[in-house]
Amino acid sequence: MNVVSLFAGCGGMDLGFKKAGFHVTWANEFDPEIWETFEKNHGDIPLDKRSITYIRSSEIPDCDGIIGGPPCQSWSEAGAQRGIKDSRGKLFFDFIRILQDKQPKFFLAENVSGMLAYKHRPALKNILHSFEGAGYHVSYKLLNVKYYDVPQDRKRVIFLGYRKDMNLLYSFPKGFARVLRLRDAIWDLRDTAIPALENNKTNGPNCFIPNHEYMVGGFSTIYMSRNRVRDWNEASFTIQAGGRHAPIHPQAPRMLFVEQDKRLFVPGKESLYRRLSVRECARIQTFPDDFVFYYNNLAEGYKMVGNAVPVTFAYYLAAKVQSDLSGKNDKDSRVACSQSMDSERLPLVLT
Repeated sequence: MNVVSLFAGCGGMDLGFKKAGFHVTWANEFDPEIWETFEKNHGDIPLDKRSITYIRSSEIPDCDGIIGGPPCQSWSEAGAQRGIKDSRGKLFFDFIRILQDKQPKFFLAENVSGMLAYKHRPALKNILHSFEGAGYHVSYKLLNVKYYDVPQDRKRVIFLGYRKDMNLLYSFPKGFARVLRLRDAIWDLRDTAIPALENNKTNGPNCFIPNHEYMVGGFSTIYMSRNRVRDWNEASFTIQAGGRHAPIHPQAPRMLFVEQDKRLFVPGKESLYRRLSVRECARIQTFPDDFVFYYNNLAEGYKMVGNAVPVTFAYYLAAKVQSDLSGKNDKDSRVACSQSMDSERLPLVLT
């Protein structure tokens, strides 16, 4: 089955869908800092580099599915949370515009948990009604990727819809009781990371493996307000898009509590407190080592990795779609669909 990818980023979701047997036939990404990474890792996918607001639906290939993660900054709890009042938040409706025009069998849209904040309820209702009006039965759910073989605490909202004439409703795959640890993901890299060059420029090909370099520089008072260390036997904190907020490597002891909103590094152990490298973050996001990130400044590398959908998480979501559309889960999907056809009444279950 063919899918097109909107707001593709470096292509984490694309890679997961390809692993599940889908063929990504076209992608769109507007950020020029990402283009080289996408094209060198997904050479078989044509990349449209225009803003989605200028792309007519007729210019996009017909497909079986549309996937993508509209920009999250408008909804993020770390930002101003202006939602659809922000120009980036409104891009969600370009996703829906193209969906309505192309009418594929399914769609998948991903965004941050902040989208479910109380202040965004009117906007969320508007988006759900728009998906419904475009002709889709929609399921949505807040999922933590750590239950899907991703060694990271990372909560994301997934919207997945099937075209109404298919009489299907997506049921999210159950996660696993096991949780992968930092030890499972990056233990073999523990002694080989190197610091960035001056002004956090890349070392290029001088890394032990591609991108195994970490940002250097001070830590803000905001960063020092919380413990930023998880040990080897835990899942990582969320991998964020900002390199200065990357988690601390698990070789370091937990930060010491001083007072409310103030921590410090254990005296005498300061040398152990380094940020995770770009490659370590990529491992935690379940990118394979042969997926190389291209950048001049490390900040660009961390941004690409942190904004991506974890590959393995995307794979499990895609595999369930593949199973539904092939008829393997036909009975369960159609029973679920008969219980509720209205996206407004679908329960939001927190996992």
